[in-house]
Amino acid sequence: MCLILLSYKSHPVYPLILAANRDEFYERPTAQASFREEAPDMLAGRDLKEGGTWLGMTKTGRMAAITNFRDPLNLKNGAPSRGGLVSGFLRGNEDPVEYIQNIRQISDRYNGFNLILGNRRGLFYFSNEGDLFHEISPGIHGLSNHLLNTPWPKVERGRKLLGRLISKTENPPPDEIFRILTDTSKPDDRHLPDTGIGLEWERLLSSIFIQSEVYGTRSSSVIFVDRENNVTFIERTFVSGPGKYKTVEFRFRMNPGLF
Repeated sequence: MCLILLSYKSHPVYPLILAANRDEFYERPTAQASFREEAPDMLAGRDLKEGGTWLGMTKTGRMAAITNFRDPLNLKNGAPSRGGLVSGFLRGNEDPVEYIQNIRQISDRYNGFNLILGNRRGLFYFSNEGDLFHEISPGIHGLSNHLLNTPWPKVERGRKLLGRLISKTENPPPDEIFRILTDTSKPDDRHLPDTGIGLEWERLLSSIFIQSEVYGTRSSSVIFVDRENNVTFIERTFVSGPGKYKTVEFRFRMNPGLF
């Protein structure tokens, strides 16, 4: 994932609303979200190159998502796939704190990442950049390719738009959240971060929805979890730009739940 917007315990009907974009090179093979044959309680997309995933949930009350931390000067050749951290948690039985404590011991083997994990114990954030680990507090949060709630323009815009939408209604329309995720507006250059990739790429990656000839937003996901732990999980996989996509939708109840 390259953008995660999260409403956590800040809506009267849905304690969890998650909206996320996965940005990737178009040539990287990917499978849409589905319940996996080898893990029938696990709902997630699949990176067909490395086998991991970027976002997923289980019927047994677990959720996980990851973004890369953008740091081109410190890339490790041959590092393990970060998507395995997500699928490893979803398939396991450790609670988020225990899982994070275990992977902290080996986190320097990976390229930079931000990991969000949740179960009934709570929602937790860990980054191997600076070894940051804490429970996520109620509120509207945003995560891109830096630390949680770093005020990059796309993160701040996404948080603002999601917060405004969910404050207006007890039943936020999924289409309106997807509209946020397909926002292609770009900030002025003076507001762009400098992450070492050059101005042209900073501009390209600055919008919520990314488009280019070789790299861009491959899919968008919207997840609702209500107080009875009923889950609605919708994923749109883009064929060509924000207007052409394939949709899959799943509804199920977690037991035990997140709330």
